Amino acid sequence: MKPKLNEIDLYFITDSKLTKKTILDDVRAAIDAGVKVIQYREKEKTTKEMIQEAQEIKELCKDKSIFLINDRIDIALAIGADGVHLGNDDMPYEEARKLLKDKIMGITIHNKEESIQAENMGADYIGVSPIFETKTKPDAGPASGLGLIEDLKNTVGIPMVAIGGINLDNIGSVIQAGATSAAVISAIVTKEDVEAECRKFIEKFKSG
Repeated sequence: MKPKLNEIDLYFITDSKLTKKTILDDVRAAIDAGVKVIQYREKEKTTKEMIQEAQEIKELCKDKSIFLINDRIDIALAIGADGVHLGNDDMPYEEARKLLKDKIMGITIHNKEESIQAENMGADYIGVSPIFETKTKPDAGPASGLGLIEDLKNTVGIPMVAIGGINLDNIGSVIQAGATSAAVISAIVTKEDVEAECRKFIEKFKSG
């Protein structure tokens, strides 16, 4: 049985450029660690390669983890993913919802106004970005800081996934600020033991 979004702690995002192994190895490790949501994020490969890779990840996730595709609605539809995550420059939410129907849809937001708009449109969750400075996504914009999370926890009623520059040293402050979940990329996939790193982050959520 698939977990629910409000049950998610660590939100794992793949990165084929940063990984020390392969993204399939990373996904297996993350799932073995107990990660409940996997996002496939790929900017370099062909559509054909992405479909094949996404299909393999979908099989790994099965009933263990929610499987989302970053940006690419066509890939999500082609392989029957659980949903997508949309950024500011992707297909408008209203058009994407027509295609995806009841699939999970998350939207990146950078301020209070965007978060309210996302919830009113029907987004299933928001990605609050970037919390801290990040090099993983050069176009992420200036860091919003923990204050935005603290503000939003009393403003929106959908899950909040914090993203951007999150590591083991600052994850505690993100949790305390009120984030439902935290998305982590470089602080995990650049390590030799992805499963062990995932477990460390999950334990942080359990301990508060």
